[in-house]
Amino acid sequence: MAPVSETSTESGATAVASLQTQLTDAIGDAIAVAYPAQSGADPLIRPSDHADRQANAALALAKKVGANPREVATRVTEQIAVGDVVEQVEISGPGFLNLTLTDAALWRQVEARRVGDRLGVPAVATGVRTVIDYSGPNIAKEMHVGHLRSSVIGDALARILTFLGSDVVRQNHLGDWGTQFGMLIQYIDEHPEKPWRHTEITATDADGENASTVSALDALYKAARAVFDTDPEFADRARARVVALQAGDEATLATWQEIVKESQYAFDEVYERLGVQLTEADSAGESFYNDMLDDVAAELEAAGLAVVSDGALVVLSDEVTGPDDEPVALMVRKRDGGYGYDATDLATIRYRIRDLGADRILYLVDSRQALHFRLVFEAARRAGWLDPERVQALHVPFGSVLGPDGKPFKTRSGGTVRLMNLLDDAVAAALTVVREGAEAKGTEVGEETLNLIAEQAGIGAVKYADLSGSRVKDYVFDVARMTAFNGNTGVYLQYAHTRMVSILRRAAERGLTVPERVPAAVDTPLETAERDLILTLDAFADVLAEVAVDLEPHRLAGYLYELSRVFTDFYEACPVLASEGAVRDRRLAIVDLTRRTLAKGLDLLGIAAPERM
Repeated sequence: MAPVSETSTESGATAVASLQTQLTDAIGDAIAVAYPAQSGADPLIRPSDHADRQANAALALAKKVGANPREVATRVTEQIAVGDVVEQVEISGPGFLNLTLTDAALWRQVEARRVGDRLGVPAVATGVRTVIDYSGPNIAKEMHVGHLRSSVIGDALARILTFLGSDVVRQNHLGDWGTQFGMLIQYIDEHPEKPWRHTEITATDADGENASTVSALDALYKAARAVFDTDPEFADRARARVVALQAGDEATLATWQEIVKESQYAFDEVYERLGVQLTEADSAGESFYNDMLDDVAAELEAAGLAVVSDGALVVLSDEVTGPDDEPVALMVRKRDGGYGYDATDLATIRYRIRDLGADRILYLVDSRQALHFRLVFEAARRAGWLDPERVQALHVPFGSVLGPDGKPFKTRSGGTVRLMNLLDDAVAAALTVVREGAEAKGTEVGEETLNLIAEQAGIGAVKYADLSGSRVKDYVFDVARMTAFNGNTGVYLQYAHTRMVSILRRAAERGLTVPERVPAAVDTPLETAERDLILTLDAFADVLAEVAVDLEPHRLAGYLYELSRVFTDFYEACPVLASEGAVRDRRLAIVDLTRRTLAKGLDLLGIAAPERM
């Protein structure tokens, strides 16, 4: 078996083949030699309680070759080279291969991954342009709990895919067009005394009109709606303003543009606090596609895909039927000549393929929109825009955020929970936990430092709670649980990071440094806890590669929790600063690599890695 495989990436960093990959290749080669007809069989390398790894392929192979599983295991074992990477192979049970790795092989992985800031992770997504559609708030509306999951999951995927080499294009599909803006603009013009710009309002009421610019605008819209429903003359003026907006009237457009700008200002405040990498440059609202809608309709009609039905232009699905057994329709143009979000989404996917050159398009939208995207993708395929052989379009669904009662999260009055209020609650809970922790240790921490730590812990807790479970499942928003120092929480991971930093800090205070290389690291055999931690560290790249394929950030979150847990076992079993010579050097190197891996993993989830807590 060849030693650790290293290849240079385009950026010049070194990619390291994991031991999982090396073992899969080596055992796969042994199977091919022992049973040539079974070449390509998966060796099924898995973790083991009895060795470093276990190969479980013999049982499946035995059925195919008509032999006893232990006989198959023996024959395969005879073809496995022992010495450089595999130290020992033992057959157990009905035919499992227990693989013990050499200390030298384990340490080579550590040394290779310590080089460079990529930690040996290969850029497996290089050459793929990925367009990610996420967050998607509405202009003049407050961001609320319903925007949390799209923003957090989408941002994590964007970070991970970028790190893996993909050319990621972030797209924030804002709801910024429609008849409601005519109503709002008319009301604003008639009530200039009511503030709504960020320079005019003050955050005096977290739930009221002055909470933010979008809160003020939302309140104005509700007032406009009330007048619209009761005052026919105002309703006529509002309808005329819609026409003026759509016709490009200069004054109307100027007010609309200012509303968009003020809303973006409020969104940016949320994104900055949440640590979401979306900016105004990533925003492409419904209005952006408005001028494309006529062409989209004409192209679909000319291709014979869009047909007139009851005065409307629709695409009838070839794949989906409704309760009446009739094809489900995707609305291209309404009977009144207007366009809705079906048409906008058709224009959007066409633009992202033709103009942005997407190889992969990800829509981070909740599970309830599954049918809509199925119809959009079908229409795009039939129109020839979406070639599945060249472009992958995926709806990446997610579940809901639930309240303590297990129902969709609402305020006590039954309203939608502002996202900023949600974050405030988490930070307040984290502040209590952090303060109590400092007092229990007798540590004096300044108020400013406490508030900074609480902000990092609270925001990290919210994001980790969202990302640590499968995205398709609902989860309960429980600030007490998510800000706990113990258990599978973001705070636990952040605290683990501070412990690693503390070890390295105390080492520096004693004049000790983490050596660049530790050539004599395995003159003294590795302890079991060291081996377990090295094997866990070695899985980082494989986990990221899995996330790139299945788009499940919870795999990374779970890996980081396991890494932190295994590090705790190592910390308790293997003294670092109390050890000496090459053993101390290697343990300092292991701590440093673990800290860097945990920090990188947290960053890819969009979570801060504080140095003190």
